[in-house]
Amino acid sequence: MTRVVIVSSSPLLRAGLEALLDIAGSAQTLSEAAEMDADVIIVDWDQKGPGELIESASESPPLLILASDPQPSWLGEALRGGIRGVLSRDASARELVAAVEAVAAGLVVLEAHSIAQVSPPVGSPARTEALSPREIEVLRLLADGSSNKAIAWKLRISEHTVKFHVNSILSKMNAGSRTEAVMLGIRGGLIPL
Repeated sequence: MTRVVIVSSSPLLRAGLEALLDIAGSAQTLSEAAEMDADVIIVDWDQKGPGELIESASESPPLLILASDPQPSWLGEALRGGIRGVLSRDASARELVAAVEAVAAGLVVLEAHSIAQVSPPVGSPARTEALSPREIEVLRLLADGSSNKAIAWKLRISEHTVKFHVNSILSKMNAGSRTEAVMLGIRGGLIPL
């Protein structure tokens, strides 16, 4: 079971979380929580942005923020800063338990309506160019886990051409890696599941 430390000034929230999760303890500050033996730290956060949490995110177990009103203006900053999850305080017990397990497993957790605020879907105005049919073929083969050599063989093109297509896909989708491009392709409907 995932061991959780809670950082909250609300006794009611702490009691509710203790009823749901294997709680290793609670703390008043993040620095106190980081010293405890935990897999995940849940932080009850009511500030306007994640500033001071980001400073501690790399030095502590994964952080899951419970915020009264997660704002698009700071969600991206929080994720880039190492915070692993942001949920509304209105999240259900089931959502909260699933989020804790996902964060402990190394995944990033956001509520569905927040995803579009952090990463616009493929084909949105933030994306300037659509993928060509050949690039979509390459993207789908990337999703299958094919190497550049395997893609070249399957499409009967050179590895150099595959590298060119992969670089073009990454650029057009504003993706930092092949994995991110595949995830964006799935979200954008370019890769059928």
